[in-house]
Amino acid sequence: MRVLFVTHSFPRFGGDVAGAFILRLARALGEGGTEVRVLAPAGAQLAAAETIDGIAVRRFRYAPRTWETLAYTGTMAEQVAGSFRGKAALAGMLGRGALAVRSAAAEFAPDVIHAHWWFPAGLLVHASLSRRPLVTTLHGSDVRLARASAWAPLLFRHVLATSVAVTAVSGFLADEARAMAPRANIAVEPMPVDVELFSPGAGARSPDRFLFVGRLNAQKGIALLLEALAATEAVASLDVVGDGPDRAELESSARALGLSGRVRWLGALPQEQLVPLYRAAAAVVIPSEGEGLGLVAVEAQLCETPVIAFRSGGLPDVVSDGVTGLLTPPGDVRALAAAMDALLARADRGAPLGRAGRDAALARFSPAVAATHYQSIYESVVHDR
Repeated sequence: MRVLFVTHSFPRFGGDVAGAFILRLARALGEGGTEVRVLAPAGAQLAAAETIDGIAVRRFRYAPRTWETLAYTGTMAEQVAGSFRGKAALAGMLGRGALAVRSAAAEFAPDVIHAHWWFPAGLLVHASLSRRPLVTTLHGSDVRLARASAWAPLLFRHVLATSVAVTAVSGFLADEARAMAPRANIAVEPMPVDVELFSPGAGARSPDRFLFVGRLNAQKGIALLLEALAATEAVASLDVVGDGPDRAELESSARALGLSGRVRWLGALPQEQLVPLYRAAAAVVIPSEGEGLGLVAVEAQLCETPVIAFRSGGLPDVVSDGVTGLLTPPGDVRALAAAMDALLARADRGAPLGRAGRDAALARFSPAVAATHYQSIYESVVHDR
């Protein structure tokens, strides 16, 4: 079996977090006998062809070198909306990307093309007029794009209609997609997580230090977490891992709430440095709404760290309230603060929640499980064809 992955996010080097779950799936598929190659856009100082962790990657040019900044950083939407250069680069990505898909399919002769994100990858495959069976996976940001744009739903339905199989990484995303494309048959298939890196540690947990990991923007909800921290009865503290456009404003808010000595702003960190923070935290708090899945919750659970989150988006797929973590009503600051206090007040500090969370995460998010499911999908669509 040969499978061509098409994606706008993929590790640029060993250990890079951009699209790391896609590399993880490719490697697990390879261990099961499926040959995977990857087609992705060009980027600064990236080779046109290389091999990363045993997976062959080809990157296609789509604009002048200094304009090729749309991929890998998670800022494509902002760049396209904010400048003519971004719009021109996107036009180049769509045109040259479709030609690159056609060329790669002719050379590699894959049995299946697997597009990660319907936009831009699924649209590139659709525009390439390739006759190879197309599997499209919805990851979250692409579904939000389809909902927020006036023109995207039509293209979204076209891509899904030409896909022989469609998957989403959470039940929430599958429901959101069905609302826009009622005829689509969408299966829920999560992406794999690094179950070896994220694991329990032997050290003691902090009795009162919470952890937030994510972009510092409105969607991730950290402003609400700061309010909840200020409202807790316990004098708890918070480590914030991540960066983003709202950092300065959030730091100012923390000072205004009297939290200056209780919040540590650690910036963006590589995954290896995240592990000891997960292991040491009393709990990971995820105050986002409309989260596609919530990989941070999975990583925390693999470290046997309790998770406190809003009952929103794909997070209920990951966190079972009272079993593997605590869920509160979306946007309810008082309920979030109460859940944080309740966890700290427990004699066991939520340790049973953490252990149950790890068992659940291993059963759903290990690379071997994900690869087995996708291998079955590929075999099914090839057989049907």
